Amino acid sequence: MSTQLSESAQTRKAVSNILKGSAGNLVEWYDVYVYTAFAAYFQSHFFNSTDDLQAGLEAMAVFSTSFLMRPVGAWFFGRYADRKGRKAALTLSVTMMSAGSFAIAVLPTQQQIGIWAMILLVLVRLVQGFSVGGEYGTSATYMSEAATSKRRGFFSSFQYVTLIGGQMLALLVLVVLQNVMPKGELNEWGWRIPFAIGGAAALVVLWLRRSMEETVSAEQVEAAKAPAVPGAAQPGTMKLLLTQYWKPLLICIGVTLGGTVAFYTYTNFLLKFMNDTSGIAKTDTSVINFWALFIFMLLQPVYGIISDKVGRKPLLLWFGITGVLFTWPLLSTLAGTKDPFMAFLLMMGGLLIVGGYTSINALVKAELFPASIRALGVGLGYAIANSLFGGTVPLIGAALQKSGQVDLFFTYVTVAIGLSLLVYIFALKNKKSTHLDHEQGHAWEPADGSAAAGVAAREDDGKDLLDASRR
Repeated sequence: MSTQLSESAQTRKAVSNILKGSAGNLVEWYDVYVYTAFAAYFQSHFFNSTDDLQAGLEAMAVFSTSFLMRPVGAWFFGRYADRKGRKAALTLSVTMMSAGSFAIAVLPTQQQIGIWAMILLVLVRLVQGFSVGGEYGTSATYMSEAATSKRRGFFSSFQYVTLIGGQMLALLVLVVLQNVMPKGELNEWGWRIPFAIGGAAALVVLWLRRSMEETVSAEQVEAAKAPAVPGAAQPGTMKLLLTQYWKPLLICIGVTLGGTVAFYTYTNFLLKFMNDTSGIAKTDTSVINFWALFIFMLLQPVYGIISDKVGRKPLLLWFGITGVLFTWPLLSTLAGTKDPFMAFLLMMGGLLIVGGYTSINALVKAELFPASIRALGVGLGYAIANSLFGGTVPLIGAALQKSGQVDLFFTYVTVAIGLSLLVYIFALKNKKSTHLDHEQGHAWEPADGSAAAGVAAREDDGKDLLDASRR
């Protein structure tokens, strides 16, 4: 942040940039979640099975395939963001997501073109998976860099405010359509409406993102453009990541593993879990999920503010310890209840636990890497864990539901959280000076001179990159 700006001016600047960045995050994740929210209504148009559980399993399998492209998208957009800037990468990702949503809105069905309907659906979801794979790492990086140093936890928490908001918006559209359209019409063609909404909203965000301020230094972009020198690693390259920052990459994967499994369990999969295992009506589960996610969304900045006071590690420990202790009791009790209000309380219990991870995980990962490799490191570390573990939650859960072994799913979630808890305990230190502190100003030290030191450090880093690329 420029030392010529007052604290209030810095805050206004941060708010403006984060709103523009997070708006795209909202739309991208709406487009991701609208698929699962409406799967029960469009699955018969793309899959042949007459068994609802089998058709739902096939729909979740297609949902999971999109996660295969997330590491590829994270690599492409992370490299792009570290070499050409965060703004350019975020603009490109939302453009691709918009195109994918419009495509699903007009896709022909299996009654019209046979198996090609499913193939086209898979291809479109792969494109969207590629897009959102780049969105996470780049937006996490941008929000962390655009935030003021003393309020990084608060400002970066808005990544999950908008991520959860995207899911909540998808559920809101579902609830509205369930109440204004006859079920037959919703099954026949009404399911196309939410995808068209997502495509149109992405176009609005595309316009907003054009006025975002860039957080990457001109020196870093220049260093990336310079001819490669044998033995030297340029910004935003796999060589730089794997030779100098492979340990932070492994930590990033470990931080994400349990969190992404828990998040997709208590948000994405729980809608289907309540319908098929608990036996609660679809209209009731939609309302339960909407209000639980609404409260969860509002809590993200609260957790972020707490982290700005006590540090990031205590919140991750809260998630890890309570997740290991209470996942089994919460999910097993939910499996046996048919009372919508009790289901709501149980879901909220899980979300209160997961909030320790979701609110600050983007910032924790961004703090692991310097600016020259941050978007690639954060994006790839998240995408690897998310693809292998988070994205497979709906598929694993649906398969174990169908086979009558849902207890094994509870064990899977508990073990995943336990593995990440080990990373939180042994690999992270609380209030440790990070790369972001050196570049943007220190979060925990007195403000006097910190901002100036941060700017100077960032400029020196850029010059070092340029010199290294020329050597």
